[in-house]
Amino acid sequence: MGFFDRLKTGLQKTQTKLVHEIKRIITFSPKLTSGNIEELETILLGADLGVPMTQQIMAAVRKSYETQGGQGLDFFAIGRKEIERELGDAISPLKRVVGQPTVISVVGVNGTGKTTTTAKLAHWMKTQNHSPMLAACDTFRAAAIEQLKIWGDRIQVPVIAGAYGADPSSVAHDAVSASLARNVDYLLIDTAGRLHTKSNLMKELQKLHRVIGKQLQGAPHETLLIIDATTGMNALNQAREFHKAVPLTGLVVTKIDGTSKGGMVVAIQKELGLPIKFIGVGEQPDDLQPFDPKQFAAALFPSD
Repeated sequence: MGFFDRLKTGLQKTQTKLVHEIKRIITFSPKLTSGNIEELETILLGADLGVPMTQQIMAAVRKSYETQGGQGLDFFAIGRKEIERELGDAISPLKRVVGQPTVISVVGVNGTGKTTTTAKLAHWMKTQNHSPMLAACDTFRAAAIEQLKIWGDRIQVPVIAGAYGADPSSVAHDAVSASLARNVDYLLIDTAGRLHTKSNLMKELQKLHRVIGKQLQGAPHETLLIIDATTGMNALNQAREFHKAVPLTGLVVTKIDGTSKGGMVVAIQKELGLPIKFIGVGEQPDDLQPFDPKQFAAALFPSD
């Protein structure tokens, strides 16, 4: 099964709910009335597309209805087009700093699958003929260090780790030194999961970034926020607060296959203007792939 098919399968819960409800309304009443406009808005909001994106789609629907009438109204084509317009039509690649390791800091709240996703990113890099290294900087959870080491063995990627309870900044410092010595392409730093509302933990993350920034100019070159799609619009609050504390460069959305609220991907990018770099649709290493906006829009609003 290709990744687009896996994406469609992953978005099945979101898509089924959208398609079924929209078809029910449009079939029952092809005319666009205030009543069914309100129903359509409720359905889009229920998929967590957010108020601005919902308004944008509905404005385009009204415009189409005014010019073509109910018979020419293709709600799904309009929705697909507006999401493509919002997300852009190109994959947003990871940065690559030539001649030195590109450092990627992976951040997020507890329970988003951050450690697993960090390892899957390293696996993807290997498939692109890059040499990655992993840094176990989640020293608050002994299990996280062990988990990353197991993943490192599984995907054959070196892991730099310290002792449980060690200073995360110190481990990150050692990892940058090791990445320079071994001349790897990417260093992925798995940071501790932290609630976006805890300022002391956010300050610790800022310290880690300062330490590696002194060691290697521009580091971290990417700061990726891991978002669990099943949290819906709460993920927007997480993204907002993390972005204030440490400027984010992109998002990685996981567990898209476990939710009927896949529209939150669009809502977050629309509000914060942050590109979605990768999307996860399963448990296997290759179930994390670069985010393709056109494929996502087509999976969300199918043409048939």
